[in-house]
Amino acid sequence: MTARDGLQSSEVVWPTEHKLELIRRLVAAGVRRVEVTSFVNPERVPAMADAEAVCTGLPRSGGVRYVGLVLNERGMDRAVAAGVDEVNFVVACSDTFADRNQTTTAAGSVERWRRVADRADGEGIPAQVVLSTAFGCPYEGEVPVERVVQVAEACAAAGPVRLTLADTIGSAAPADVEERVAAVAGRLPPEVQLALHLHDSRGTAVANAWVAYGLGVRSFDASLAGIGGCPYAPGASGNVCTEDLAYLFERSGVPTGLDLDELLRASRWLTGRLGRPTPGSYAKAGPFPRREPG
Repeated sequence: MTARDGLQSSEVVWPTEHKLELIRRLVAAGVRRVEVTSFVNPERVPAMADAEAVCTGLPRSGGVRYVGLVLNERGMDRAVAAGVDEVNFVVACSDTFADRNQTTTAAGSVERWRRVADRADGEGIPAQVVLSTAFGCPYEGEVPVERVVQVAEACAAAGPVRLTLADTIGSAAPADVEERVAAVAGRLPPEVQLALHLHDSRGTAVANAWVAYGLGVRSFDASLAGIGGCPYAPGASGNVCTEDLAYLFERSGVPTGLDLDELLRASRWLTGRLGRPTPGSYAKAGPFPRREPG
């Protein structure tokens, strides 16, 4: 998520070549699925105005899949032309957030998702749907579990390869994850993978990821150094930190396929490029050996 969600709210717009260097460092660390940009109105999100240029410069090797975020059919047209390997689409579970983020309602964003999913299927491009505000809304507060399940079922009917529950404002605690993952997982077709998109606004993201893993979730969005946020979610901090999450799993004996040393170097490079402290903990504390079996 680093090159898209991580940079989209940055006050300083990164040059394309610096974004590509960031992506190269993630790939070198073993990341094999990278969300690289969003095909949105550049007037609303200036940091993503170079979406096509980023896609043109991507390193194409090692089985890496590059993902672009789209919010409507126009964005889908651009993503197809740019040659992305997958697309992400966001559906809000709360009407107010849908209005602020996509100038529609929750039901309206579901309809847009269906049209994009149909187009993606016709193009042979895998499509994922992300349910924003699945754990709480910055404008409406609590979002009922029943509402999240209803939206998830409607979205799953369009055949996504992955359905992601997003803690957009970092309000979830482990009990919330247990409740909502169980509720949604029981309503998804077996071919739809359930994933989580966690923000660490209240310091619970790593704990939430571990609980979700215990419930069978095997796909997590993360951002190098813990940077990021959402321009339409006041107070939301960055995504769960990639290297913190990798350390959690590796230290717990769960292989991730990621090189923690490379992630550490990439995280410190990113922090230096930003010129400010970043939220991630692993890069501050430094390495510690993985626990040996037995």
